[in-house]
Amino acid sequence: MQTRIRWLRGKGQLSLLRFMIAGLAGRAPCSVTLPFIMSLAVLKSRALAGMAAPEVTVEVHLGRGLPSFTIVGLADTEVKEARERVRAAIQNARFEFPASRITVNLAPADLPKESGRFDLPIALGILAASGQVSGKHLAEHEFAGELSLTGELRPIRGALAMCLAARGESRSFVLPVESAAEAALVGAATILPAKSLLDVCAHLNGQQALAPYADTPAVSAPDYPDLSDVKGQAQAKRALEVAAAGGHSLLMIGPPGTGKSMLAVRFPGLLPPMDDDEALEAAAIHSLNGGFRLEQWKRRPYQAPHHSASSAALVGGGSNPRPGEISLAHHGVLFLDELPEFERRVLEALREPLESGHIRVARAAHRVDFPAQFQLVAAMNPCPCGHLGAARCRCTPDQVARYRSKLSGPLLDRIDMTIEVPALAEGELQGKAEGESSAAVRQRVAVAREAQRARQDKPNSRLATKEIDKLCAPDETGAQLLKQAIARLNLSARAYHRVLKVARTIADLAGSERVSSTHIAEAIHYRRIAGTDF
Repeated sequence: MQTRIRWLRGKGQLSLLRFMIAGLAGRAPCSVTLPFIMSLAVLKSRALAGMAAPEVTVEVHLGRGLPSFTIVGLADTEVKEARERVRAAIQNARFEFPASRITVNLAPADLPKESGRFDLPIALGILAASGQVSGKHLAEHEFAGELSLTGELRPIRGALAMCLAARGESRSFVLPVESAAEAALVGAATILPAKSLLDVCAHLNGQQALAPYADTPAVSAPDYPDLSDVKGQAQAKRALEVAAAGGHSLLMIGPPGTGKSMLAVRFPGLLPPMDDDEALEAAAIHSLNGGFRLEQWKRRPYQAPHHSASSAALVGGGSNPRPGEISLAHHGVLFLDELPEFERRVLEALREPLESGHIRVARAAHRVDFPAQFQLVAAMNPCPCGHLGAARCRCTPDQVARYRSKLSGPLLDRIDMTIEVPALAEGELQGKAEGESSAAVRQRVAVAREAQRARQDKPNSRLATKEIDKLCAPDETGAQLLKQAIARLNLSARAYHRVLKVARTIADLAGSERVSSTHIAEAIHYRRIAGTDF
């Protein structure tokens, strides 16, 4: 005997459990038929893993069982909390939240997932699987967005990085309105901005299509402090020009109040304008931290962390690693004021990225690579009190030695140029700030950079050993002068190569194809610190 159960509100006298027990006891063979929907929806989104934005497949399954909501696929706490945000957003958008066993899989399973960017694809997957939203066009889009409880879409971090990774795909990207302008900087991507979950559902159901983001972001030309504001310091200004032309690192040593910080702040304005690829890379890194602003577009990054910063703040870190100050200065300037006040282990973390131009952050579960092609500009006092050689200085030779020993030899060896920034004379201090503008210096720097690009397609600071031997070979007089410098200054092989690279840059500024003794002499001068060798 077949018995069909219909569960009617207010009319059931026996519970379903009691009825099934009776059937199993042999009183009556029974089969239970209940209204039920079993469906699957598949959408595309993206995660963040360093600079990469790997594709993530969001699979939503409505299955048999008691009502539940489970998210699997190495989801972080932020992603698991999406259950409550998605439930409230669907209900407040006047959709029905299915009373089924909901399983959300974020594939691949071994890729860490974090942040609330998966809220939107999860909600759309539930609505598509339950038949409330058409799934016909899901494969044509990628989705990312954090949901508020009202169904509004909140901005997400990393939108630029995700669109940069997806620009080779034929799918369009659905993003919150606040993130669309940032993502639109990637010209090859089709961006569909949306204000709420309802807007996206109307688009998928064919009721009201989302308009592609077509506005050109209003970006003003970068405005840097001008070099002409600095009084005196002609030698330091010359060193800044050489460092900017060749991409060299620079250490300034001088007493307090001589203008070291002023010079460092104006250094980005001496660098040549950023091209589109450099601007996209720099913006993508800042987007990973959620710190990118449109007014920063094509503006050279300038990072100046406090001397109390930890190594993780400088290098980057976290359970899901984010870029640190070194990577945030990519294609820009990293300024470290009061260099000896930084912890020793923090400074030693600079050694690898200064050489390689990238940094690897390793964790137990995974590791990520961040670009780190930055220019290091550092400043320090000559002694603990800062007035070495003056009558008011009371520092002993032992105190000076201990102060300078905070900087290791291998680190100093990796710094291309070291200059002294002396105190200003009375006449210079009381006079007007007169000198070349940043624009004039930047023009010469751009010409030198263009010559380097035509010759080796990279700045002189990135030359390898074989390229140095080929492109930086001095004339006979310069070679003899360099030989004497090696003996007197006890130059290492690394320091020797850096002298040659700086000399090559000086020759480029002079428009010379050959490195002469004059260029070598100036480059050697930049290996000395306040008249005393380290």
